[in-house]
Amino acid sequence: MDVYDLFSSCRKGDVCRVRYLVEHRDVELNVRDKWDNSPLYYACLCGYEELVQYLLANGAKGEANTVNGERCMYGSLNESVCRLLKDYKCISARAMRRGDFKYFMRTLLEQGMHGDVRFLVHEQMFTAHRCVLSARSEYFAEMFETKWKGKSVVTLKHPLINPSAFEAILQYSYTGRMDIDIRLVEDCRRLAKQCRMAGLIEELENKCKQLYKFGKINTFLFMCNIIRVDHFPTFPDICFRVDGFNFLCHKAFFSGRSDYFKALLEDHFSEGEELQSRPGTPVITLHNISHEIFTRVMYYIYTDDTELVAELVLDVLCVADMYLLPGLKRLCGKTLAETLSEDNVLHMWKMAKLFRLSRLEDNCTEFMARIIERLVERPEFVEIIKEEAAASAEEQRETDSVPLVDEIRYHITGNVQTYGAISEASQKVEALEELLCRVNIYC
Repeated sequence: MDVYDLFSSCRKGDVCRVRYLVEHRDVELNVRDKWDNSPLYYACLCGYEELVQYLLANGAKGEANTVNGERCMYGSLNESVCRLLKDYKCISARAMRRGDFKYFMRTLLEQGMHGDVRFLVHEQMFTAHRCVLSARSEYFAEMFETKWKGKSVVTLKHPLINPSAFEAILQYSYTGRMDIDIRLVEDCRRLAKQCRMAGLIEELENKCKQLYKFGKINTFLFMCNIIRVDHFPTFPDICFRVDGFNFLCHKAFFSGRSDYFKALLEDHFSEGEELQSRPGTPVITLHNISHEIFTRVMYYIYTDDTELVAELVLDVLCVADMYLLPGLKRLCGKTLAETLSEDNVLHMWKMAKLFRLSRLEDNCTEFMARIIERLVERPEFVEIIKEEAAASAEEQRETDSVPLVDEIRYHITGNVQTYGAISEASQKVEALEELLCRVNIYC
C-alpha cells in the first residue's frame, strides 16, 4: 500500500506526502512498478523540480549514463529537471546512510578497516578482507586456503588482468554494485569467470543486452544481494563468548557496524584472554545477553537482516539499543507493528516513543485512528492525551498543538474519498473532540 501511495504521490507531485512516506514509513525509493518505472521517472516525466531534487537527495538512483538515468533524462518535462539530473553525480553520504549496510560495505572497501590481505596488480595496491572475498567467490576461498595461505600481499602479474577491472570486481564483491566503463565489460567478464562468479557473469550479460537495446551508454551499474552468513567462511580475528558459547567473528564487521563494538574492540583487551583452539584470537565475554539473542544480532551485523520472532523481539530491541544498532531497532519495530492489537497499541506506542521508532509510532497512531471511538473510553488513553498536552505546553508555549492528537486526526481524515468514508471520519473526529473537551484540552 505504501509503495502504491509513493507512485501516486510522485505522479501528483505531492512532496509532503513523499517526504512522509520516506522519513516516517521507510519506503524504498528505488522500487519499480509493472512497467519497470521508478518514482523518480514519474517525477521527472511530470516536471516536478522540487520533488525530483528531494528524491535525488534521499537516494533515488538517477546517475547520468545509466539506463535509469537516461530514461529519466529523456522523459523530463522541462530543462530545469534535466539540469538537476545532469548535476547529480552520486549518492550523498546522508542518503547512503539510509541504507546503513551498503554504506558500511562501501566504507569497508574504501578505507580497508582491519583488512587482512592486499593485492598488488600491476603496481596498483588494493586492500581487502579474506572473509568477504571468500564469501563471494569459491575461487578466492580456495586460493586463500592453498596458494595464498598465510600471505598478506598477493601479487597478480598476468598481463590480461586489468587493474580497473579488478577494482570493479572488488566493488561488486563488497557492495553488490558495479560502476564500470563499458569498455571494461570484457575484462570484468574474464575475471568473473576466473573467480567462478556465475551470478556476476549472468548479470553482465543481461545488462549488456539491455544497453544494446537502449543505445550507447558509457557506464552502467547493477545491484545484488551481498553476503549470506550460512555461506560465510572463517578467517576470524575476534571471539565473542556469550552464555558459554564461542562466536568466531570479524572486527571489521562489528566495529564498522556498531560504535559500541568499535569502542569495545579498541579499548578492551585488559584481560588479555585468547582462544585456546586459535592462539592469537582475542576473546571478549559479553554479559547480560543470551546466545539466542546474540545469534540474531550477529546475523544482522553480517547481512542487514535477521529472523525475529514475537517471543524474542523485545529482548532483541533492548540489545539493539544498547549496542547502538539503529537498523536492527527498525527491524524490531516492523516486527512489533505486525502484532498490533487493540489491547497492546497504547503500550506499543509508548515503547516506540521510548526507543525512538518513528515508523512504529506512526503505525500505532494509524491503528489508534481506526479504533478511536472505543479508545476514547479507556482511562489509559485519556492519561496519555493529558501527558502529551502537558509536555507540548512546556515545549511549545506559543502553540496549542498536541502532536499525538494531530497525527490521529491526520490518519482519520487522510485519503478520505467516498461519502461513506467522509461520514465515518466525521464520527471519529467528533469522538476525539468530545474527549478533548472533557479534559479541557483545546488544540
